[in-house]
Amino acid sequence: MNAVILAAQDPTLADFGKDPWWLVLGKIVFAFAFGLLATLLGVWFERRVVGRMAVRPGPNQVGPFGLLQTLADGLKMAFKEDILPRAADKVVFFFAPTISVISAVTALSVIPFGPKVSIFGHWTPLQVTDVSVAVLVILACSSMGVYGIVLGGWASGSTYPLLGGLRSSAQMISYEVAMGLSIVAVFMTAGTMSTSGIVAAQGDATQLSIGGFDLPAPGWYAILLLPSFIIFFIAMVGETNRAPFDLPEAESELVAGFMTEYSSLKFALFMLSEYVAMVTMSAVTTTLFLGGWRAPWPITLWSGANEGWWPMLWFFGKVILLVFVFVWLRGTLPRLRYDQFMRFGWKVLLPINLVWILVLAGLRSIEDWQTNDRLLATAIGAGVLLLATLFWPGKKKQPKPSPQEQVDSRPYGSFPLPPMDLQVPPSPRTRRVVAEREPANVVAGSDSREV
Repeated sequence: MNAVILAAQDPTLADFGKDPWWLVLGKIVFAFAFGLLATLLGVWFERRVVGRMAVRPGPNQVGPFGLLQTLADGLKMAFKEDILPRAADKVVFFFAPTISVISAVTALSVIPFGPKVSIFGHWTPLQVTDVSVAVLVILACSSMGVYGIVLGGWASGSTYPLLGGLRSSAQMISYEVAMGLSIVAVFMTAGTMSTSGIVAAQGDATQLSIGGFDLPAPGWYAILLLPSFIIFFIAMVGETNRAPFDLPEAESELVAGFMTEYSSLKFALFMLSEYVAMVTMSAVTTTLFLGGWRAPWPITLWSGANEGWWPMLWFFGKVILLVFVFVWLRGTLPRLRYDQFMRFGWKVLLPINLVWILVLAGLRSIEDWQTNDRLLATAIGAGVLLLATLFWPGKKKQPKPSPQEQVDSRPYGSFPLPPMDLQVPPSPRTRRVVAEREPANVVAGSDSREV
């Protein structure tokens, strides 16, 4: 009975820092292996899903269902020639991909994968570590990831990689502002920046009184803080450089963006960092807005749903669902223009987020913050988001001129004609033929435009 009670308890900050060294090392290896394995399966998953959307099979030859295709691609990249541009900064060119990978993997250290469980007789949280400002650690890792992209583009010594790196820095900085404001709403509601504390706050039992009946109220912040959740997810797609926001790569404009000059394992590291960042941000979204490792309804009707090792299954299921949304967006939406993308971040997401934070702060100032108030906040936030979407002032359309006005506005009548006195210089072949037919002094003394 005591074991069940301990297993049902949520981890707190006091539970960390007491594990033996071998258990801490095992947690670190597990988090690292989760990031790498999720990347391998994520590439295969994306190819299969996009293939299904495009009515084609996708990878199906290497291994069962093509599961080993990503591993084969990794081996192929490892044996390819590693080309180093002559104008590249060799040291920075080498370390830039590793910065992106390390930043993405480090953020997994503060992600709670489950509650406290018994591992070889030791009760420990399924989390590497946790601090009172764990979410700021995630933001710091996300901010560091842009250095790998910018330095990779700059160190290549080429124009297109540099432009791709600059694009990425502007994009990630812009959308990180909207992402940070979305997390502010989570801080205000949960009252903590600890990831384990935020998961625990979303599992609080709350009751909604309607007509004398007590009904269970939703506790996930994706429902209570719906505008913050939507804005956070949009900013997360922009932060990870995924389609339709993959402008730093932009093959149609910048060849391959910041990684144009990379090959072999260095290119594989950049590719790895993108998929690790996608999985990591999906795990962060699950932790902040989808209840973390807590089971969704109606699984919660089972009393043991949030005990033992079962919560890891719910956590991985939510992460896979979010990764599917990433792939879905890539397979359906076209790439935005850069000016549209930046305008959307600064002129739409940021003002809506600020208004929503002010509304939420006003509701939080109420002394008795009950469930009815929380649901009222959700309704107001959804209304603000809907009204802003419907009535947001766009670019004023100019009235289309009539056909006669279009004709009158042209300087040469109804059709744009070139000047009649325009003379085209003769080609070298024409000059040679004229020189052979006429005396040399005449050709030399004549104007080439009169020939």
